[in-house]
Amino acid sequence: MGMSETLKAISDPVRREILELLKDGRKTAGEISNCFNLTGATVSYHLSHLKKADLITETRQKNFIFYELNSSVFEEVLVWIYNLGGKRTDK
Repeated sequence: MGMSETLKAISDPVRREILELLKDGRKTAGEISNCFNLTGATVSYHLSHLKKADLITETRQKNFIFYELNSSVFEEVLVWIYNLGGKRTDK
């Protein structure tokens, strides 16, 4: 997915909070939903945006879907931001 889709996905505070939750490891949609005062449908909406931007991945195990961070996309964003700074010259 493109950089603009990634930046758009992380611009929402709820999505950033979901990403923060997933730093500690994978979680089910129910575990994520329990951390918010939002409907399950709203949390699902945010999860779908994060998946579309490849910021999270999902794994199915029996009756559960687990979500976890896709760190490679974050590395790409960091490299892009770092390169915005251009070359520095020390005087």
